[in-house]
Amino acid sequence: MEGEATYDASANTTAQVEAETYYQRVDAMQGETIYDANADVTAQVAAETYYWPALDFHVYPQKLYHFHHQFKLPSNSNNNFLKAVKWSPDGSCFLTSSDDNTLRVFDMPDYGSRSALGSDLCNSEDDSFASRMMIHEGESVYDYCWYPHMLASDPASCVFAATTRDHPVHLWDSVSGQLRGTYRAYDSMDEITAAFSVAFNPSGTKLFCGYNKALRVFDIHRPGRDFEQYSTLTSTKDGQTGIISCVSFSPVYNGLLAAGSYNRTTALYAEENAELLFVLHGQEGGVTQVLFSRDGNYLYTGGRKDPYILCWDVRNTTGILYKFYRSAENTNQRIAFDIEPYGRHLGTGGQDGQVNIYDLQTGEWITNFWAAYDTVNGFCFHPSLPLAASSSGHRRFCIPGDEEENLNLRVEENCASVWSFSCTWVGGHGSDVDYQDNNKEDASEYVNVQAESKDADSTKTEDVIEVSVDFDNTKEQER
Repeated sequence: MEGEATYDASANTTAQVEAETYYQRVDAMQGETIYDANADVTAQVAAETYYWPALDFHVYPQKLYHFHHQFKLPSNSNNNFLKAVKWSPDGSCFLTSSDDNTLRVFDMPDYGSRSALGSDLCNSEDDSFASRMMIHEGESVYDYCWYPHMLASDPASCVFAATTRDHPVHLWDSVSGQLRGTYRAYDSMDEITAAFSVAFNPSGTKLFCGYNKALRVFDIHRPGRDFEQYSTLTSTKDGQTGIISCVSFSPVYNGLLAAGSYNRTTALYAEENAELLFVLHGQEGGVTQVLFSRDGNYLYTGGRKDPYILCWDVRNTTGILYKFYRSAENTNQRIAFDIEPYGRHLGTGGQDGQVNIYDLQTGEWITNFWAAYDTVNGFCFHPSLPLAASSSGHRRFCIPGDEEENLNLRVEENCASVWSFSCTWVGGHGSDVDYQDNNKEDASEYVNVQAESKDADSTKTEDVIEVSVDFDNTKEQER
């Protein structure tokens, strides 16, 4: 479940409590049970509580990791640039896409322990660390998405889907780098047609893909050419026209999905049969991203060559609630935005190299921070920790006779970064705990203090649903 950390009190652990370990303190605040010979039962009960980070954007974020050199092409060409960055659902790694048709997987080293966070990590011009894996696609990557129930502890679930130009949708193994399966759609001439967008449904059983005036749905257990096709047009030729450029599902499992089109419209569909429910008009440019709020009641849409992110109430779609400005009026790039785990704020990049933060309850601008010297086209909050990842870059064209000038990019251009935010940990029992990186208190002390302030009899427990998918026998050779 995104934004939540669930732990089993009966599980054995070999982790030792160390007062100076950054990430172990964070794990304790998220609810990980720390076993101590002297710990009492009430402390372990308190440690099972769920916690979410309420980020404090008034404190300037700290850059933890930075990556630049490994995105340069061997030919020293400067035309490669990053397109997007996305955290895995469990937060153990993030995935980048770049113009060299390559997807790179970056693991968080030592799960972010203090020993891995040297003070000179980001002051050096060298990359913080190398990507663990590079997957080379045959053509330009249009879109990609993680399997929603991905867990690093379950290798069978460590997969993501990617769609590229003139190719079928590929299901890649993020551990081994092997191709798990292909999902092929054919046009009226019986030729493979590429999807422009991909998204797993919340249960992770189906893959929804956007095409020209159509949605095609694949069963992930059956790679190949079997799919269900739904037209986005009605019998009277009304509905949503154009290329379906982005797809997103409501996070509250209410069977609702949103699809954006390059025809500047956003439509709401029923997941079960792709029935068209509403068509939303108001975007100035082609829609490049749609995203539901954490409670599923609001929808946020953004487009290319459009400076505004629009906020819609899906319960009453008669008008736009808010408009959030970002510098995107002069680019055709996808500029991504995201909502932090607590669900209160939205962050978005822009052409000016800034990341802007907005309050979703009031629609007001909160703050911004500098992230790069060129277009910040990707910004994504960590699903459960006070971290975020950003990517930057745009296409550059060489001036004849002046190629050398274009070869010298600064390390803050065409780069990816990981940021750390100050936050307050908000728990299921209503207790708030401030956390800062310079806090020297022992994590176990925090657990004991929380245990003393709570009545163990009032502790609430939640059922944990484990979802596993058998991807065996799904490998299929591409034609």
